[in-house]
Amino acid sequence: MSIFDAFLSNPEIQAVFEGPSVVGAMLRFEAELARAQAGAGLVPAAAAEAIAACCDPALFDPAQIARDSGRAGSLAIPLVLALKARVAERHPEALPFVHLGGTSQDVIDTALALTMREALALLDADLDAAIAALLDHAHTHAATPMLARTLMQPASVTSFGLVCAQWAAPLLRSRERLQELASRALQLQLGGAVGTLAQMKGQGAAVRARLAAALRLRDPGATWHTQRDEAVALGCELGLLAGSLGKIALDLSLLGQYEVGEVTEGSEPGRGGSSAMPHKRNPVASMVALAAAQRAPQQVAALLAAMPQQHQRALGPWQAELAAWPQLWTTVQGATRALAGALPRLQVDAARMRAQIDRLRAELPPEAADEWFDPALAEGAAEIARAQLQDLRARFDTLRAPTSKDVSP
Repeated sequence: MSIFDAFLSNPEIQAVFEGPSVVGAMLRFEAELARAQAGAGLVPAAAAEAIAACCDPALFDPAQIARDSGRAGSLAIPLVLALKARVAERHPEALPFVHLGGTSQDVIDTALALTMREALALLDADLDAAIAALLDHAHTHAATPMLARTLMQPASVTSFGLVCAQWAAPLLRSRERLQELASRALQLQLGGAVGTLAQMKGQGAAVRARLAAALRLRDPGATWHTQRDEAVALGCELGLLAGSLGKIALDLSLLGQYEVGEVTEGSEPGRGGSSAMPHKRNPVASMVALAAAQRAPQQVAALLAAMPQQHQRALGPWQAELAAWPQLWTTVQGATRALAGALPRLQVDAARMRAQIDRLRAELPPEAADEWFDPALAEGAAEIARAQLQDLRARFDTLRAPTSKDVSP
């Protein structure tokens, strides 16, 4: 990851897709594959445990595996070779059972599902905080009058609470869809060389079920080596979320301009400063979210473009897809984290909002001022805001409940 990517993200999400995490996930696959095959009678139990013991990430050099993958054409090939070397050194009798019946795409796609599950947990926690903050503002400011603007011009009166409820609604919908899509997309990949599991002597389905349960991933019932629709659907939803976050950020940046000054991001030492102008307080959370809204569509497009894949194993498109996933996750989670930190600390200037309405009323004929810019119109907006807020809170509480659907079986 370049330094220019890093400052739009955060160390937690970056670590999910760095070498140690991905290699660790690949080794989990290899360890649990051997155990699942032992459970199905394909591998001696002692050999499976010996293999699992050699899958200790501390025994592997992720940087070397990454370097060797350039020549090999796959991350899995140098990893499996290194694993076989460890097993041959410590438990040579178990060597024939390493990576039995699996293929490179099995280990890589499954590792990707495991890392994306970690990424989703980070994103979901920040999305929860962002939604909660907006719902709180919607409640507090349900009847706070402010100008509604259409085509960038004053149009009538709304309430800031209704604005916050409408900001929250698409975030909540995205959170609901992400959980549903993840329950299908975060799935085991196990098909062997061409998707038939022919080397598992009729026990392929049993091994797949055991392995999926051990890794807490969905058992898809078949390979999906070149059928990428469920994974890409999850990626498309990440793109939608980036757009919704960008909408909030754009509104906040406009409302926070000095000439408007109705809502601003909270300030703190060292945040949003200028290298030349010490008086400035730049809306950096909005900046990160707007940058994500610019970048995510191209990252989603890369996933979509990679969907036509040749026969039973892709030459190029799959590899392009793999490279796009970390960029998309770090982009969208970075934006979510930025707004999750800023939204609870918004500085709402209700007096400035009222003053803007009053100033405009003074410039208009009385009949136009009373019809379109009477602050009492905020009460109508408040009724809508409270009704929407009731629905949003009920759905939000359902997502937070311990009984809500988990992203893995």
